[in-house]
Amino acid sequence: MRIYPTIFRLVFTKMDPEKAHHFSFDALRLAEKLGVSGIYRKLCAPDPSLRRTVMGIDFPSPFGLAAGFDKEGAGIPALADLGFGHVEVGTITGAAQSGNEKPRLFRLVEDKAVINRMGFNNDGAHAVAPRIRAARLALAGRYGARRPVIGVNIGKTKVVELEDAIEDYLVSTRELAVHADYLVVNVSSPNTPGLRLLQGVETLRPLLAAVGAEADRVAGRHVPLLVKIAPDLNDEDIADVATLATELKLDGIIATNTTIAREPLASDAFKVAELGAGGLSGAPLKARSLAVLKVLREKLPDSMAIISVGGVSTGADVIERLEAGADLVQGYTAFLYEGPFWVRGINKALAKAQAQGRSLARK
Repeated sequence: MRIYPTIFRLVFTKMDPEKAHHFSFDALRLAEKLGVSGIYRKLCAPDPSLRRTVMGIDFPSPFGLAAGFDKEGAGIPALADLGFGHVEVGTITGAAQSGNEKPRLFRLVEDKAVINRMGFNNDGAHAVAPRIRAARLALAGRYGARRPVIGVNIGKTKVVELEDAIEDYLVSTRELAVHADYLVVNVSSPNTPGLRLLQGVETLRPLLAAVGAEADRVAGRHVPLLVKIAPDLNDEDIADVATLATELKLDGIIATNTTIAREPLASDAFKVAELGAGGLSGAPLKARSLAVLKVLREKLPDSMAIISVGGVSTGADVIERLEAGADLVQGYTAFLYEGPFWVRGINKALAKAQAQGRSLARK
């Protein structure tokens, strides 16, 4: 099971990070297409004791895959077979876009971290929608009523001006909400110019209200709605977002996105500076992400869900987030470093802790 880190060191570290990502993702998809991932499905299935209901949705495990790995809904069944309780796809924009200029993905191996400035590269909501619909059908056929959950993360198209952002988000909402188990409004990526300005309460209020109403209208049901925030907000701004979320009766908040901070890092500061702008994810984000979770849990009503993400690497990390007030936890960067059996190890750690009497619930 631990052979992957050696493969990563000997093979993938010698490849361009974005090419390595596509190579790994394509391999997972091929395994699923050939039926090989059915072995993973049996081997990696979360223990039934890990099931929980959040936002009215049944999750096979509290641990899922964060947005960013599958940007276009191209490999949801393959990823679900690895044992993720949910797979969040995206970020998806109203119009297709190629993203920022390459290179735009960089590893900081000493820190088990990644810097990215991908820029929401995706095929656009209209192209992605049928993929998510097909994935839902495939998962229902394989898992039945207890299938892994599909979250859909939407963002602003780069060329759209901020004053037109609401309508742009509504384009994605109309295409995708009907296929989503839950919907996430991403206003916190540092890689789309001006996007984080939408985190201000006065601009965020009409955006979330419009997306929530439109999602429920097109889907003919309530689609749980969450907003994803940055770790770089100060605690006062986080409290303001919590107040707004409560006012609008959102279903939850995802905390946090990547950070523009560059400390603390073990990597050489000059080399990091040479990489340029982008969002930092991975182990260095752990402390701040946990701190944001604690602020939110104190400010939000118990009924509102928090999905904690950022610096999550081990089963112990997931347990810490759950006990600190998270309802669900996501990972991503550690997946790149640890490989396909990483999630199995986390689910086993959660099941073991639960068998030992730990509730894995908020304290």
